[in-house]
Amino acid sequence: MIGIQARLMRAKLAAGEKLHGFARRFARDESGATAIEYGLIAAGIAIAIIAVVFALGGQLQNMFQDVNQNLQNRPGS
Repeated sequence: MIGIQARLMRAKLAAGEKLHGFARRFARDESGATAIEYGLIAAGIAIAIIAVVFALGGQLQNMFQDVNQNLQNRPGS
């Protein structure tokens, strides 16, 4: 009976050491953090582009409507 308990204790210790090693390696790994940072930068740029398009979209539409009206109302047409 003592032999089985000793084996179980060793197995638990080995599993704990493996988990501790994995946690240490995971904490040091920064490759995922870099990918997340690039994703956040890309999302920020996309939001900025969408905001500019919505802000200028109405102005562009008004400008083209004015040009169209001026072309239709010009003398001799």
